[in-house]
Amino acid sequence: MTMETMSPVMLGFLGSLVAGLMTAAGALPVLFGRQPSRAVRDMSLGFAAGVMIAASFFSLIIPSLAAAEEIFGDGALPAAIACISILFGMGGVHLMNELLPHEHFTLGREGPEAASLRRVWLFIIAITIHNFPEGLAVGVGFGADGMSGGLPLAIGIGLQNAPEGLAVAVALLGEGYSKFRAWGIAALTGLVEPVGGLLGAGIITYSEPLLPWGLAFAAGAMLYVISHEIIPETHRSGNQNKATFGLAIGLVVMLFLDVWLG
Repeated sequence: MTMETMSPVMLGFLGSLVAGLMTAAGALPVLFGRQPSRAVRDMSLGFAAGVMIAASFFSLIIPSLAAAEEIFGDGALPAAIACISILFGMGGVHLMNELLPHEHFTLGREGPEAASLRRVWLFIIAITIHNFPEGLAVGVGFGADGMSGGLPLAIGIGLQNAPEGLAVAVALLGEGYSKFRAWGIAALTGLVEPVGGLLGAGIITYSEPLLPWGLAFAAGAMLYVISHEIIPETHRSGNQNKATFGLAIGLVVMLFLDVWLG
């Protein structure tokens, strides 16, 4: 079986799996005792935010509008569908934040009280909430337009997963975990992405009318993560300029990938 003969669902699963495994690759330096400075980590997370912003608009929202116009024609309806879906996507991740107990490295515990849960599981839930929309976006991209729609997203999300994996592992080291356990937990958090990828690709492939809704929903979910999680974290330690530089580089890299590969 070749890439050309694979179904969009299989492509969505494999693409999001590879992107998720980049979380483990990004965390590898902790196994060798190498921890980048806080400024470098913030710049890397800024890069991740830039990739996600570009992917949200160029790989998801614009194709959502195009798909809606094919189904409903010109007018206000395609724009309304995109706007409503973006808000639903943001609202969906917000609800997960509210309903699932979890803990951020800097903001502390959120969601319902869960004193019986160990901190490591609260961390894992937090990263799961973060990573699931990314896998969903990759799966939706493959489901919508095969390789040309999903490959730029898979590469872009994979690139931004690397600094996220490193940030998670370094934060766990700071909480007293061994380097192998910190790497292992960071690696496991990326494995939720193929679940989201399989779901996104499956829904879009087998229900074409949902295509414009699904694309914009995935974009909204990622935009919420950027605003609620990544940017506040990169600005917390006074490295705003470096983080903004990283964001700019990530945005143009993802734009280039989307135009070149899409």
